[in-house]
Amino acid sequence: MNRYPILLLDADNTLFNFDAGNRRAFTAVCRACHLPDTDALFHAYEAVNAEMWGAFDRGEYSKDFIVVERFRLFLERCGLQADPVRCNAVHLDSLKTNTQLMPNALEVCRTLAQTHRLYIVTNAVAAVQKARLAASDIRPYITDAFISEDAGASKPSSAYFDYVFSRIPGITRENCLLIGDSPSSDLQGANNYGIPCCWYNPHGLARPDGLRIDYEIRDLLELLPIVNP
Repeated sequence: MNRYPILLLDADNTLFNFDAGNRRAFTAVCRACHLPDTDALFHAYEAVNAEMWGAFDRGEYSKDFIVVERFRLFLERCGLQADPVRCNAVHLDSLKTNTQLMPNALEVCRTLAQTHRLYIVTNAVAAVQKARLAASDIRPYITDAFISEDAGASKPSSAYFDYVFSRIPGITRENCLLIGDSPSSDLQGANNYGIPCCWYNPHGLARPDGLRIDYEIRDLLELLPIVNP
């Protein structure tokens, strides 16, 4: 009998290589909006982006607000001139085409789909996630995807997981496992809702304080013996 027959998988930087797609999307923004495409500016954008998504995870701002505000703040802090609405539109359009997966994600999804039900749980922009998943090699192995915009709530809130649980037949807090890379949304969400969690930590970051982490893996292949003991 499977320990966790239902698997809740984060999308960005757990299944999909968001970092690679994000760098490519920044290049597309620079070309379209006539900005210098340098690593220094990309890192400046990333700092603002992380700041805005952190505020979103804490429930301080809506997603529609932060995706534009991140570019407005980035441009302001770097002394650059461009339309933040245009920057965001180009960025999201580029991300829609990024189907690059994390190492071993395809093999793990293909293997686990034979014995488990796989669901995506994500806070990312709905239009991006739906387009990317539809074009991805992992699509045949995913039972469903639950996107925060559709749920009307986001990880780590319990309201988001109420939405997920209401749409997965037979799920309980004991028979599912959440796998994700983000302590603030994935692990905190699992802690808030009382479900087991696995931290995908490919970079070997230090464990955050104050969070229950049931499992920790550096490679997605390490998930296989956890869910198929």
